Amino acid sequence: MGAGLGVLTVRLAVLVSGGGTTLQNFLDRIADGSLDASIEVVVSSNSTAFALERAKAAGIDGHVVRRRDFETQEAFSDAVTAALEGYDFDLIALAGYTQRYIFPKQYEGRVLNVHGALLPKFGGQGMWRHHVHEAVLAAGETESGCTVHIADHEYDHGPILLQKKVPVLPDDTPETLEARVAEAELEAYPEAIRLMATKLGL
Repeated sequence: MGAGLGVLTVRLAVLVSGGGTTLQNFLDRIADGSLDASIEVVVSSNSTAFALERAKAAGIDGHVVRRRDFETQEAFSDAVTAALEGYDFDLIALAGYTQRYIFPKQYEGRVLNVHGALLPKFGGQGMWRHHVHEAVLAAGETESGCTVHIADHEYDHGPILLQKKVPVLPDDTPETLEARVAEAELEAYPEAIRLMATKLGL
């Protein structure tokens, strides 16, 4: 990890579990020049994730490491780390990644995550996708949004890089709120990567 002299592009490793909307957003923004980055490798926790098809179409190496294939969280995490070895990258972006990754010390401070709520509210184990938005609506919140943070070994925990807020409307359902938050995420995550690149001097 770590960019060499004269390297301006942020090199990313992306961890996925599902459709790859966030991955596609990165690819689109790289293509239109609004995100000065490259994706070096994609690792999926789901062998049927459409994100792997997106990676393949873009000519990016994809690997599958499934939690069910390992007895312990630690063994699973070691296998994820092994899949990342051999690739040179600056940041790891968790992109709809539903598994807990206990990353090694050399990656500390360089693992990013996006969460579909305004942390520290509505975070933690089990708080993902519709579960988050159901909780926000049940609490009667008037605003929600997304948070991009530097991940640690706790769910949805670690220093916050930035947040983008969206209104919660009186007639919102979990689905309509999720769609609005998802749009905010498409803006927030590339912005956070640019911010991290500046922080790290990449």
